[in-house]
Amino acid sequence: MTVTILTGDARDMLATLPAASIDLTVTSPPYDNLRKYGGYSFDFEAIAAELYRVTKPGGVVVWVVGDATVKGSETGTSFRQALHFKDVCGFSLHDTMIYRKMGCGACGSNYAYFQQFEYMFVLSKGRPKTVNRLGAGRFGKKSGGSRVRANGALHRSKTLYVPDGDREVMRGNVWDILAGNNGDDKVAHPARFPEQLAADHIASWSAPGDTVLDPFLGSGTTAKMADSLGRHCVGIELNPDYADLARGRLGLAAIPQLEDAD
Repeated sequence: MTVTILTGDARDMLATLPAASIDLTVTSPPYDNLRKYGGYSFDFEAIAAELYRVTKPGGVVVWVVGDATVKGSETGTSFRQALHFKDVCGFSLHDTMIYRKMGCGACGSNYAYFQQFEYMFVLSKGRPKTVNRLGAGRFGKKSGGSRVRANGALHRSKTLYVPDGDREVMRGNVWDILAGNNGDDKVAHPARFPEQLAADHIASWSAPGDTVLDPFLGSGTTAKMADSLGRHCVGIELNPDYADLARGRLGLAAIPQLEDAD
C-alpha cells in the first residue's frame, strides 16, 4: 500500500489534498496544551473545514480528544469541537464513543474521580459507506435469576450472555484499550496512540484499498496500522523529528533537513 508522510502545518498540508479523496480519518489532536508541540496551537476551525472538504461522501472522521482541567473546571473543548463539526461543517455526529484507558494508573484532581477515558467522536459525511462492527467474542445464553421489584413482586431477570458460547456478540461503544503501545515507539513520542485503537477504527470504518488520513500523525501509528491492514495512508506531522520517526517505523527514507544559513 502507498504511504505518504507530509511534514508541515496540518491546515496548509490539507489544502494540498484533492477534494473528496479520503475515505477515513483517524486522529488525536494535541488538545488543550496537554500535548506539547513547542507552544504550537492548531487552527481547529480551518482544519475542520478542510477535513470536510477532503472526506468522500460516506466517509468518516474519528476524532479522539479529551479536556484539560483549568481552575477547577474542565474546558469542554471536546464538546465544542464535536458540535462545530456537526453544526458548522456539516458532518453527522454518527456516534460518541469512549476510549477507556487501561493500565494508565490514577491521574487527575483529588476533588474529582480520576480521569480514565477520552472521547472518540465518529463523524460521517452522510451515511457511512463502510461499517464493519467488531465482535466482543462468542457468548452463550444463560437464564437469569430472580429479583424483587419495588412493590415486592418477584420478577424473572432477562437472559444473560456468558463467554465461550456459540453466539458472536458485537462490541458496545466503550472500548477498553491498553494505553500507549507495546510496539516500536515506547519512548520516542510523548503521546503515543495505541496501535489497537487505530487498527480497530480502521477495520470498522474502511475497506481494503481505501485511503486513511491522520493530520496529526505523531509517531506514525495510524499509518503503520493502515498499511498493515491493506489501506493507503496520508499522514501529516508538524514536527520533523516525529515525521522521520514515523517514516522509520514504515520503512520509509527520512527527508534531509536543510540547515539554517549563517
